[in-house]
Amino acid sequence: MAQQVQAVIAPGRNEPVRVETIVIPDPGPGEAVVKIQACGVCHTDLHYKQGGINDEFPFLLGHEAAGVVESVGEGVTDVAPGDFVILNWRAVCGQCRACLRGRPWYCFNTHNAQQKMTLLDGTELSPALGIGAFAEKTLVASGQCTKVDPEVAPEVAGLLGCGVMAGIGAAINTGQVGRGDSVAVIGCGGVGDAAVAGSRLAGAAKIIAVDIDDRKLETAKKMGATHTVNSRATDPVEAIRALTDGNGADVVIEAVGRPETYEQAFYARDLAGTVVLVGVPTPDMKLELPLLDVFGRGGSLKSSWYGDCLPSRDFPMLVDLHQQGRLDLAAFVTETIGLGDIEQAFARMHDGDVLRSVVVF
Repeated sequence: MAQQVQAVIAPGRNEPVRVETIVIPDPGPGEAVVKIQACGVCHTDLHYKQGGINDEFPFLLGHEAAGVVESVGEGVTDVAPGDFVILNWRAVCGQCRACLRGRPWYCFNTHNAQQKMTLLDGTELSPALGIGAFAEKTLVASGQCTKVDPEVAPEVAGLLGCGVMAGIGAAINTGQVGRGDSVAVIGCGGVGDAAVAGSRLAGAAKIIAVDIDDRKLETAKKMGATHTVNSRATDPVEAIRALTDGNGADVVIEAVGRPETYEQAFYARDLAGTVVLVGVPTPDMKLELPLLDVFGRGGSLKSSWYGDCLPSRDFPMLVDLHQQGRLDLAAFVTETIGLGDIEQAFARMHDGDVLRSVVVF
């Protein structure tokens, strides 16, 4: 039987979000209903609200979540009612050319639930990143549920569903940071700080955090940065080179998503170094670099989607590292809030006051 639950809706472009009653259908084949326990407020949710993703309003916001599987549809064998799961927005198909080549993190046919959640009047909702977890319960494809140790706190576990995984994966999976490497991270919000933490996990010898906000640089130091650069006061390319014997960093992670900062990353890397773009640009942005410099500097220019993660592999591993005391996921949680506090959380995010606000149910 369909259920009615409370959820946060973005009704139209730049309109304030509001809490409404929505309808959750019973799970169909390959689907699961998950009772949400915690969901982080991610910048992508703000992009949805602003119409920066598409105009398929109304949106059911929220995607960085953890909870317990309540029920599953026909044919579901990978999760069962009672399982504690982190939700992911890239449920791999196992059959596309990327999956068959052993690179499922590039899956070209990721999928979501087929049925639609609706408002009480039948208006269909567009769930953010196919999840929609600012809700007491949500409907997802079963492949979007990744089982992890239920002893981990939900407000911590859910962060792996998006931003923290994106940053850690950008360092470890995409950038392949190794022992003794030098790393520079440009942009020290949640994703950038996660890239700092991932670089420390990987054994980087020097981790240079770059931002225009001294508060964010202080936080980056707590996450593992060995050096900081305020790029409002200092040329970041020159500063990174000065800190790396004039060579540039082995890996530079751009976590802003702007042409100016990408160009800084490009010139701040060592000649055979790697640039990783994990910051999300807008559709109108253009990048112009001398092609001779692209050719002459060698190395790799990579983009990182979701930290090139494979949830079934990476989520349990990172939860284990957190429980061992080697990865402080709790440090990313600035505050816990209620379902009705999300508009204020967006404002605090815009002002740079929080690393993560997390809705707790």
